[in-house]
Amino acid sequence: MPEDVAGRNFFKELASLVGSTVTVTTTDGKTFMGEMKGYDPNSLSVCLGSARDGEGKGFHRLIVNGSIVGEIVKAEEPFDLRTLASEIQRIFPPGEVKYLEEARVIQVLDKIKVTEAGVEGSGPLTERVKMIYDKFVQERGKK
Repeated sequence: MPEDVAGRNFFKELASLVGSTVTVTTTDGKTFMGEMKGYDPNSLSVCLGSARDGEGKGFHRLIVNGSIVGEIVKAEEPFDLRTLASEIQRIFPPGEVKYLEEARVIQVLDKIKVTEAGVEGSGPLTERVKMIYDKFVQERGKK
């Protein structure tokens, strides 16, 4: 049973890298950097978009065979959703802002969804949350 949980957690972590800039180092020492577009859970092959190798050669799409993947490193600093949730909580009544850590989502009034990618929803409250999000991103030099 514990290995089932560990396996699920491993793939959850791997899935969280999709959309992020990563560096893949192969077992023969080659490095590739790009946006992780996806992976094959059976072979652990990785698909990178807008990739570059260690010599600067560019590739629109690059598939690195899982049998030679030595390591995958997330190149960017994690987005601090917990602090952003605290900022948003200042303008809403207690209990109306929930940070769902495992999903990396902030839920506001069960209508507005906030992730690293932005704010989803509509209406004046969504616009207010988007203003907080934009200020937060700007102050931290993200995006």
